[in-house]
Amino acid sequence: MLNHPFITTLKNLRGNVRACVYTEPLWGIPFNLYAPYVSLYMLAFGLTDSQIGLVTTIGMVCSVLWTVISGAITDKLGRKRTTLIFDIISWSVPCLIWAIAHNFTYFVVAAIINSVWRVTHNSWQCLLVEDADPRLLVDVYSWVYIGGLLAAFFSPLAGLLVARFSLVPTMRGLYVLAFAMMTAKFLLNNAMATETRQGLVRMQETRGQPLFAVLRESPAVLRQILRSPVTLFTGALILLVNICWMVRGTFWSILVTEKLQIPAEHLPLYSLARSIVMLLFFFLIMPRLRHMDVRKPMVLGFLALIASQVMLVSVPAKNEPLLLVATALEACGVPAASTLLDKLVVLTVNAQERARTMAILYTIVIVLNSPFGWIAGRLSEVNRSLPFVLNIVLFSIAGLLTYLAIRLATGMAASDPATGKAAPA
Repeated sequence: MLNHPFITTLKNLRGNVRACVYTEPLWGIPFNLYAPYVSLYMLAFGLTDSQIGLVTTIGMVCSVLWTVISGAITDKLGRKRTTLIFDIISWSVPCLIWAIAHNFTYFVVAAIINSVWRVTHNSWQCLLVEDADPRLLVDVYSWVYIGGLLAAFFSPLAGLLVARFSLVPTMRGLYVLAFAMMTAKFLLNNAMATETRQGLVRMQETRGQPLFAVLRESPAVLRQILRSPVTLFTGALILLVNICWMVRGTFWSILVTEKLQIPAEHLPLYSLARSIVMLLFFFLIMPRLRHMDVRKPMVLGFLALIASQVMLVSVPAKNEPLLLVATALEACGVPAASTLLDKLVVLTVNAQERARTMAILYTIVIVLNSPFGWIAGRLSEVNRSLPFVLNIVLFSIAGLLTYLAIRLATGMAASDPATGKAAPA
């Protein structure tokens, strides 16, 4: 086990990759402890399904602004400083608001502040990958996901607390815990990290320039994106997957408790099962995929996700074993789809303009993604299963796009006998 490729990679991590990966559980554990109950927490204060979806949509609309300027902020302040400042604003502060929430207004205010995480998403990604060995990207992103999955071993405790103290007091306590652990994570990551080489270059290039002067250069970066079919393909996959995860994160617990009539205190058991299956997949399967064209296993990942959503909407009320099978199937699809998509993003984005390219790409994604929180909420009010029917459609489109990309790359290789190779991922 100690000679497993993942373990070897973890032990040999250095620099910013080490800082980002080693501190990630301090964010992932509290987030995954409270995440299964967020929608139920809002329901407990009288919010309707539409209002819950509206809170999600408001957060996404606000995040458009922050995504637009995230690249310029990251270049001006540097990857390291931006990550510290905006992590504290976007996670530490909302956790305290959620902990004292009483009505719709609290959740809207917290969602608006939490939307600032789009800035740190950009800067943290740059901090993680810019000085990293590209050959280790699958392993690195796998460990980032594994850091969050460690919460699975604590999730039954959350269920016991809900059963003992009820939902609202437990969630208030979990949010206070999240504030403490996440803030510690942000401070430790900042202490262990150094500014990246590309970050130093961009800080020097933008020194003395006002923030909006840096933004004025964005149209040139947008033209680069529009001229790159590979980047556009990656952006389309990001959009489809982000919508699906938003729908899943917002409405899964509502479907399970309200329609399938599964007790709320049982939800952590499904989080535990999902995480265990994902951990097994990461350690047993992912090392075999590290040198493959990432698009091929992504197709299989999307097929597994489609099957899991079909099974989810077919589960009869109170049938916990079948729900467990659907959860395990989803857990097999997530690593193959999401982790390899993260690698694809790194490989297809212009390294010299990574911050601004990611900012523009995610701005487009968020603008197109924003209405789906409200749309999914309205669908859920008609039938709790309909948001997941939407997921089936979107995962199917993602799988088809990925399959067509493989066919296109194979055709290009066949028409170029001088190389005999497909286009790189």
